[in-house]
Amino acid sequence: MTAAFILGINMFIGAIFAVAFGVVSATNRTARGAGWLAAGYALGMVYVALEFELRWQADPVPVSIGIYLAFLAATTCCLIGVAQHYRLSPPRAAITAIWIASLVTTPVIFTLPYGSGLRTLLYQLPYAVMQFFVGWVIFRSRQRQPLDLLLMALSSLAALLYLLKPAVAWFVGTARTPQDYMASTYAAISQSSASVTLIALALVLLLVMMRDATAEMAAQSQTDPLSGVLNRRGLEVHGAQMLAEAQRQGKQLTLITADLDHFKAVNDTFGHTAGDEVIVQFAARLSEAAGEDGIVARLGGEEFAVLLAKTDLSAGRRFAEALRQSLSTQPLLGLGIGQTVTASFGVAQMASDDTLYELSHRSDTALCKAKAGGRDRVHLALKEAPCSSPATKFIARQAQPGSVEYTRSHHNFSAV
Repeated sequence: MTAAFILGINMFIGAIFAVAFGVVSATNRTARGAGWLAAGYALGMVYVALEFELRWQADPVPVSIGIYLAFLAATTCCLIGVAQHYRLSPPRAAITAIWIASLVTTPVIFTLPYGSGLRTLLYQLPYAVMQFFVGWVIFRSRQRQPLDLLLMALSSLAALLYLLKPAVAWFVGTARTPQDYMASTYAAISQSSASVTLIALALVLLLVMMRDATAEMAAQSQTDPLSGVLNRRGLEVHGAQMLAEAQRQGKQLTLITADLDHFKAVNDTFGHTAGDEVIVQFAARLSEAAGEDGIVARLGGEEFAVLLAKTDLSAGRRFAEALRQSLSTQPLLGLGIGQTVTASFGVAQMASDDTLYELSHRSDTALCKAKAGGRDRVHLALKEAPCSSPATKFIARQAQPGSVEYTRSHHNFSAV
């Protein structure tokens, strides 16, 4: 198989992937960096076209320089595209340094004897460094899923192949002139390795983009667009996982349900824009308080849920009471000076055999008790069973009328 035939295959492959990444970029806004990757593979086609043109040149230097810089531009676009996809800034300083070094050494490269080891090394070195930075960007992203690791490995392999080309050229020999490159064994080996890495890198990149696009669509379907926290579906998915993990590890978990009091009056008095701002700020306050060990969800309207890991009923009560008091000491903005909103809270602790539905039902029932008791208060769903903890019994004895109320059930964590 001649190098010209392999080069033609590479041009066809480049066209396919340029179109593929271009379509992905045009049709999927979540596919970050796809446009740069499309440009990179399109520039690869320019590189191939110039390779075909080289054999007809009386003076090969201008076209050879074009080939050299076109492929460097292609690898640059791919590096930028990968960085953007992984939500990182491209390594601009490194890219600039590579380009400056390449331009400075260009006159040296193309005055050295064709096929010499030094010329081949200087020619391939910028490509190797650029490809190394592709792997470095993926490593810096801290993504460690199988496809990310595979892409990192392929990028490292591609960088290594560029560095090995001088040794291959020395071992098998190369053409006497640039115009004879296509007829050399070295060209066939070089283009074959390029074809394999070209296909492998592009396919894995497409798979990574498909995976991440699917994950982002799933996240969007589980996220409340106004508040930015999880929606009810998101709570069902992530809450069930969190509950199962807590039960498996024998750790405590508490669900707090919160409802902004008289929120319809807020919308009627101040308008829906102000009401939306209150929702956004309340969600932000819940998220800040929950931290990394908790998840926050908007269940609908003005009702929210907070699931706290490693938290018992006593800690859940303190969490809810601190939030309740903060609404008075640090009022939510959006309603004007002196205007405040209050909230009611229901708190329930997970039992060892709870489902998320059962835990949610108890917490929601406790919330209803808080609202029925006058609102602006915290209500706990308690149980009286042999396994009741001393902390739970202490909470019951320490009830604070007017702010925290308690409900006991003689059933095993049944609805209050």
